[in-house]
Amino acid sequence: MLMGLVILYVVFAIPVALACGSVVFAAESARRTHVKSRLLAWGAALAFAGLFVMALVAWSTREDKHYDDFGSALQTLAALIGGSLFLTGLGPATPWLLNILRRRAARLSPVIRLAARDVDRNSRRTAAPIAITMVLTAFAVASLIIAVATTAQSRAGYQPQARPGTLVVNVWAEDASIARAVIQQELPGAPVAQKDVLDHQGYFSLDVKDVDLPDVESVHPAGSIGDQAFLRYLTGNPATPYDDGTAVVVTPDDIQVDTVTLSYSLSTDKELKDLRVKSIPAIAVRSADPHVNEVFIPPKVVRDLGLRLEPDKLIVDPSAHRTTKAEQDRIDRRLGDGESTYVERGFQESAGWMGVVAAAIGVALGSALVAGGRAGAGGRSRRVLLRVSNGSVLTLRMFAASRSGLSMFCGTALGAAAGCVIGLLVAWPSTTSIGWEVPQRVSFETPWWAIAGLVAGLPVLAGIIAALPGPRVRGFTRW
Repeated sequence: MLMGLVILYVVFAIPVALACGSVVFAAESARRTHVKSRLLAWGAALAFAGLFVMALVAWSTREDKHYDDFGSALQTLAALIGGSLFLTGLGPATPWLLNILRRRAARLSPVIRLAARDVDRNSRRTAAPIAITMVLTAFAVASLIIAVATTAQSRAGYQPQARPGTLVVNVWAEDASIARAVIQQELPGAPVAQKDVLDHQGYFSLDVKDVDLPDVESVHPAGSIGDQAFLRYLTGNPATPYDDGTAVVVTPDDIQVDTVTLSYSLSTDKELKDLRVKSIPAIAVRSADPHVNEVFIPPKVVRDLGLRLEPDKLIVDPSAHRTTKAEQDRIDRRLGDGESTYVERGFQESAGWMGVVAAAIGVALGSALVAGGRAGAGGRSRRVLLRVSNGSVLTLRMFAASRSGLSMFCGTALGAAAGCVIGLLVAWPSTTSIGWEVPQRVSFETPWWAIAGLVAGLPVLAGIIAALPGPRVRGFTRW
C-alpha cells in the first residue's frame, strides 16, 4: 500500500513540477525582454525534447502485446514527463503570442486594440496567469482525448461476467442458505440458480473431443457445475432438457457432441498419481447469449466420482427477473460484508475524469480573469476610452470583456494545441494491455468538436463574466 502511494506520488509530482516551470518560464520571459530570444530558443529546445520523448514512447508502445505492470507504469511516467517538458517549453511563447496579438489587432476596433495593447504592455503581470490558463487547458484537452481513447479500448476489451441483467451473489459455503433466503425475500417468485465448485480436496477436469471451446479443460473450477436452474440460465431456455447423468455443451455454435471425458483424482497429491478417466454422455445446446460458451456438468456426476462440492454462486436468471440497482442495494445491505453481489449491466463508462476536466477548466477561466484584471492595472487605456466614449459604461464593460477574453484566448489557443499533441501521443501508452490475453488496439474518435467548443467558448465566457456589473460601494459602481 505504501509503495503504491509513493509510486502514485512520483507519477504525478514530477510532471506537475515540470508543468509549473512553464509558468515561471513565461514570467521570466516577460520580465527580461532583452533576452527574450534566448528564452524562446531554450523553450523551443525543451518543447522539442518533450515532443521527442512522447513520440519515442508512443512508437515503443505501438504493438498490441502484453506490457508488464512496472514497464507500463514507467512508459506512462516517461510520456507524462515528455508532455510536461513540452508545456514548459511553451512558457516563453506566452508573451511572444501577446505581442503578436497586439500587432494583429491594430486594425480592429479601438476597444479590442486598446485591450490587446494593455494585455501585452503589462505582460509582466499577465504572462504568468495566462501560462496557468495554458497549462490547465492543455491538461483538460489531453485528459479528454486520453479518456476517450481508454474508454474505447476498455469497451472493445470488455468481457461480460454473466448474461445481461443477471444478479450474481458470491457466497461462502456455510452461508449459502442464508443468502438464498435473503434473495428469495427481496425478489419473491424469482428462481435462484446455484453454481457449485469442488471443495479443497481432489482434482477434476474435462475434455470435449473435436470441439473448439475456450477453457474446457481446467483444474479449478472445471466446467460449470450446478443445478437444473443453472443449466436453464446458461441456455436462456426454461424448456432445456435436464438429465442428472448427461453433460450439456452450451455454445452459440452448431456442433454435435456425444460424450465428455472427465479426468479426476481423489488425492491432493500434486503429481496426480491416481488420475482416473471416465466418459459420460453429452448433448449440445445453443446458448441465447454469444458470450456463454460452457460445459455444464450435473452435480450428481461429480459426487458419484467421490468428489465433494460446495456452493460458489447464487444466480437470478434475467429471463425470469432483471434485478434493478435498488434491489441490488437492498440485498447488499442485508448480506453485509460476507458476500458480494454483481449485476451484469454491460460496459459502464467512468465519468470521474469529467469532474477533473471541469475543475481544470474552472481554474483556467479564473486565471484568465485575473490576467484581464491585471492588464488594466495602469488605467491609461481606460481613461482614453472614457474620453472617446463620453464616459459610456457599456464601452468600459466591453473593454474589460476584451481584456479577459483575449487573455483566455491566448491561454486556450496554446493550451489546446499542446493538449492535442500530448493527448494523441500519450494515448498510446495509456491503451496498452497489462493482461496476458491482449485485445487488439481499437481506433477512437478524437473529440474535435468538444475541443473546438473549449477554444471558442471559453474566451466568450471569460468576456461575459468580466463584463458583468461590479458591486456597488458607497453609492457608486466600479464603473
